[in-house]
Amino acid sequence: MPLLVSSPARYGRFLIFIAGLGGLLYGIDVGIIAAALLYLGKTVNLSVAQTSVIVAAVLGGSMGSSLVAGLLADWFGRKKMMIVSALLFIASVGLIVISQGFVPLLLGRLLQGVSGGVIAVVVPLYLAECLSAGNRGKGTAFFQFMLTFGIVIAALAGWFYTHQAEAAIRAASGNPALIRAAQDHAWRSMFLSVIYPGLLFFSGAFFLSESPRWLYRRGRIDEAHNVLRRSLSNTEAQVEMQEMQDAASNKQAAVASGTSGSLLQRKYVVPFLLACVILACNQTTGINSILGFLVLILRQAGMSANHATGADVAVKLLNCAMTVVAVALVDRKGRKFLLKLGTGGIVIALTLAASLFLSIEHQRVDQRQSVQAAIQNNALHLLVNAETFGPNPRQPVAQPSTSQPPATTLTVLYSYGDGDKVASVVSTDPNPVLSVSRDATQNHTQNPIQTHPLLIKHAFYGPLPTETTGWLVALCLGLFIASFSVGPGVVVWLALSELMPTRIRSTGMGIALLINQGMSTLIAAAFLPVAGNFGYSAMFLVWAGCTVIYFLTAAFFLPETKGKTLEEIELYFTRTPRHPAGQTP
Repeated sequence: MPLLVSSPARYGRFLIFIAGLGGLLYGIDVGIIAAALLYLGKTVNLSVAQTSVIVAAVLGGSMGSSLVAGLLADWFGRKKMMIVSALLFIASVGLIVISQGFVPLLLGRLLQGVSGGVIAVVVPLYLAECLSAGNRGKGTAFFQFMLTFGIVIAALAGWFYTHQAEAAIRAASGNPALIRAAQDHAWRSMFLSVIYPGLLFFSGAFFLSESPRWLYRRGRIDEAHNVLRRSLSNTEAQVEMQEMQDAASNKQAAVASGTSGSLLQRKYVVPFLLACVILACNQTTGINSILGFLVLILRQAGMSANHATGADVAVKLLNCAMTVVAVALVDRKGRKFLLKLGTGGIVIALTLAASLFLSIEHQRVDQRQSVQAAIQNNALHLLVNAETFGPNPRQPVAQPSTSQPPATTLTVLYSYGDGDKVASVVSTDPNPVLSVSRDATQNHTQNPIQTHPLLIKHAFYGPLPTETTGWLVALCLGLFIASFSVGPGVVVWLALSELMPTRIRSTGMGIALLINQGMSTLIAAAFLPVAGNFGYSAMFLVWAGCTVIYFLTAAFFLPETKGKTLEEIELYFTRTPRHPAGQTP
């Protein structure tokens, strides 16, 4: 049911807009969990590992579906798979909103990830096969822009419902039932509010035409030509048809002469491996973990809940704005230039953020033994102040003129044998008592008997980071997001769709995205456990080191592909490597 329009330009804009909505949903998948984490663990009993798994589940679901999405797109067509991805997204929102425990939450987030994985493979593939060489960069960059806009939409939903929840919590005047109801309503509303773009993408996809290259490979040549004429001028359509015919003729000639070769040839292996390395490095920057845990990171750096969600929106708006800059530059400056610029900025930003967290974490002292000794009846109720722990040997002594002792915080990593959990309290709270007990009503188990003793794994005590430190970390993450948006954020989708030769494009894109999402899933699942045991600085330093590898790959191995047709890019990798250094296709 293709859309009937009066001009190719109008249909081309409609095509890019609907495809861009797919990017919007993918961005929502990644970003919606950030603010929800403020309240999710307070109304659903989750361990530290389970919380990380809930965040990583979207990436894990995407990893699985991306492997088969290319094959399914070859069998059923690009358009049908876009419709399926929209249905999966809508179903995932419904399942998450009605969830009451870890398992249904996990299933909903996995389904959300499956939708994102299909979108991540099929939509860039569809755009690459439908747009001309001159517009492919802008069209694919618009997909990335809508992805970042989806993250902004998710952040705005989080900011709005966080402010509502915090106001309701203050009005509750300490009533536990009202506080819990406000927290529960907040995170469920965040997820429910994003179902509307999914409905729009679902309905709009019905009015798109199928990919002309998919139709051509199926022998539906006249249909392919008609589809090209809907989005391109007659001259451009003829050029694209001739490119496809030439590529098909070359392939037939190679088969007839017995020289078609295996998939292990350089022209297949080199671009495939290059795309896989770029996709893997894209995730080892830590991008999805930073987006998913951004509010928690800023809270750890010293921000209040309201300020953290506000900064979350600001950082993600910057992400969106810088993607607009990348859209303007990608077909002018080229993929290689933007990737080097972006990865260089990421290394600087991550190193600075790691230094700030090191300055915070260096002042903490592990008071595990003291806290463990304070346990009574397998529960902990501990007043947090200087009298309890004595002076911090790593904290400067307050001057005599100081009327109030500096605020301190205690963060405890503990377990009752069923997974690590975190509890924290600040000495300046109205009631600065750390309370940890095994409450059967919140544990969601049928056996409330305490069969395992309370074990304190870490009890970090130190000065409370200031709001200034929090905003400095936010600035570092702003630089990170700006650098990622202008470089890897846009270029990665172009590399994925442009580098893969026609013969392996759909399958190769699926495998490369499997690697991409696999790395992202592992990083996100490990984030909270690593941060709880070794500090946030450790993760930032690891990501900085991986991004150095990314920079070197972009600088020395990636060819420039701007302004080239897919067939010209494929021809580049059939050449022998004896061309002059620095020559681009």
